[in-house]
Amino acid sequence: MSIDNHTNAEPLNVITPAKIDWQMDDTGNRVPVSGEFGDVYFSHADGLAETRHVFLAHNQLPERLARLAPKQCFTIAELGFGTGLNFLATWQLWRQLRDTYPQLADARLHFITTEKFPIPLADLTHILALWGQRAPELAPLIEPLLAAYPPLIAGCHRLDFSYDNLTVDIWLGDAAQSLSKLAIERSQQSAPQAHIDAWFLDGFAPSCNSTLWADSIFAQMQRLSRPHTTAATYSCAGIVKRGLKEHGFAIKKVKGFGRKREMLTAIMTKTDDGDTANNNKNDVHNHDEHKTHGDNQDATARLFDHTVVIGAGVSGLLTAWALANRGIAVTLLDKTAPLAGASGNPRALLAPKMTPIHHVDEHLHTIGYLYSSRLYRALNQKAKPLGIAPVLEPTGALDLLMKANIGTEQIEDYPDEMATILSHEQAQNISGIKEQDLSENLYLPQSGLVNPQTLKTIILTHSLIRFQQLEVSEINETEQQVCIEGSDQNQETVSIVAGHVVICAAFESHQLDKRIFDCRKIRGQLSWFRPSLEQLADLPNIPLKYSGYCAPFNAKTGDDELNTVTAGKPYLLLGASFIRNDTDTDLRDDEHQISRDKLITAIPEMDSLIPTDTSGWHGRAGIRTQTPDYHPIVGPLANSERIWTMSAMGAKGYALAPICAEALAGMMLGTFAPLSKAMLERLSPSRTRLQTPLA
Repeated sequence: MSIDNHTNAEPLNVITPAKIDWQMDDTGNRVPVSGEFGDVYFSHADGLAETRHVFLAHNQLPERLARLAPKQCFTIAELGFGTGLNFLATWQLWRQLRDTYPQLADARLHFITTEKFPIPLADLTHILALWGQRAPELAPLIEPLLAAYPPLIAGCHRLDFSYDNLTVDIWLGDAAQSLSKLAIERSQQSAPQAHIDAWFLDGFAPSCNSTLWADSIFAQMQRLSRPHTTAATYSCAGIVKRGLKEHGFAIKKVKGFGRKREMLTAIMTKTDDGDTANNNKNDVHNHDEHKTHGDNQDATARLFDHTVVIGAGVSGLLTAWALANRGIAVTLLDKTAPLAGASGNPRALLAPKMTPIHHVDEHLHTIGYLYSSRLYRALNQKAKPLGIAPVLEPTGALDLLMKANIGTEQIEDYPDEMATILSHEQAQNISGIKEQDLSENLYLPQSGLVNPQTLKTIILTHSLIRFQQLEVSEINETEQQVCIEGSDQNQETVSIVAGHVVICAAFESHQLDKRIFDCRKIRGQLSWFRPSLEQLADLPNIPLKYSGYCAPFNAKTGDDELNTVTAGKPYLLLGASFIRNDTDTDLRDDEHQISRDKLITAIPEMDSLIPTDTSGWHGRAGIRTQTPDYHPIVGPLANSERIWTMSAMGAKGYALAPICAEALAGMMLGTFAPLSKAMLERLSPSRTRLQTPLA
């Protein structure tokens, strides 16, 4: 069980961690108790057995999940996350069923949960360690959950356990507000509509905390449900019964767990748009989930058997990955090769663009950075058996706040694992900068360097992703399919037919379909050189951000596929130039000098270390694509049922593409995105800001 109410003690959107007290239960076991409300997080008798009785059995999850069709997604929503016990029990059931029913190999489970007062990681680790001892079957799940547990920052945190076809969205903040941000509007007329299949109503008792049982919660439940959506709760309080009945649910009292005489089950009979269920309102158990919903999902699965993604930069690669992980076969096209464009730098610095914390839940850069960081760390595990370098090398980064629109006082409320302020001495020690005043700084401990080549290699090993070199010249959509035509490396004409197409071709996207905004083109040249051993000793130890950035890195095997480096040798990377309306990609010595000047201006002591003669430097130039409002373009094209786009990532593709790809996959397949309704509107290819061409 969980706390989820509002306090005026903290600024809006600053998450207050739960206060955990410990009490002895009737059997002599210590159990966690809410310091705010004095209620237990789980049953004194057997919390896991109660979860299985109340939420799993009385939402009929064993039966309903077992009859999911291939590629069908089942969505559970929980109020609130608490210790994660409900989620762990659900995950364990899902694993058992997938081991038993072969058709579930391609089905998916989406678990959405809210929490206003999340338990700090240290306390959660302690609590779940006890459950690992009590219930050894949960132990294999506890470790990956704790490893993925997000920093306590408002907004949606998506955790992917793709090896189990399981997605978890943890929405930190007020529950009613979080639910109101879930988008159910169809992106296309033919697309299915996102909805909740089962609700876990598990807030603290209404007598302790009424917020999770408010009318606003039940109104959101009605909005997000459909006929035959179920709900279960341990509580039979009048406020709960009235709230459910007044918002379209038929309720039924059944035997409670342990000493509790009764609990409630419910089934949606009338949604807020007037849809009704054709069932006996007094029977909340007998309904055919597969018949009412599976047929629609089967049609969607057939529709998406094959999708073409045009453009094999970071946007195209991550779009292919998101769709393939949902069982969709993807043909990835590029006129040259994967990462041949702006995404193919030797390294990409993954570091957050900070915002005042009261904006953080709607700040795409923060949401994207946190998700990307989790994803790349998870992909590191896939790199090991392939014998290749990690996708993400955790280095930390130091922002010198020289070109930041934020001061240190505006980020003080961020958790230290996200961003923290170091003393001058600490900043010098960690950065290796000896002379400069570093008292104004922001240390980003989870930042690191992304290896694009490794990311590409892992994605292209997916069994459902096939790369094909093709320069696309024409895209024709019919009611039933899309036909892509182009020329291959032998200049022969090739035609490909697919159910859907996603255009991820950066500034060339507009050339492929005029409905995609003709973005601002910005040339950026990245520079790198190999320092001597003497220079290396005095160069920065970690990536630094200023008006540009620099980052030391050691070249790995495979880095020389696209760039001039030697495996095993050290380099210093500097970047990047910023030249508007220039689409040439030739290397320019004057832009090497621009990057050198930025570094010397920011850190004058580097002047004696960085060669003045840049003629021997290496580099790579790419064209960034930027919209007038600086947001990417993600979603369906106007008046199209089968053509989508994901482009205009600017210089932040490695931070933004993973979360945008997840959002796009959700739009395409009718599941919930990890972004709010408002954010999805800000990304729309049809948004107002993109109706007026650039001057």
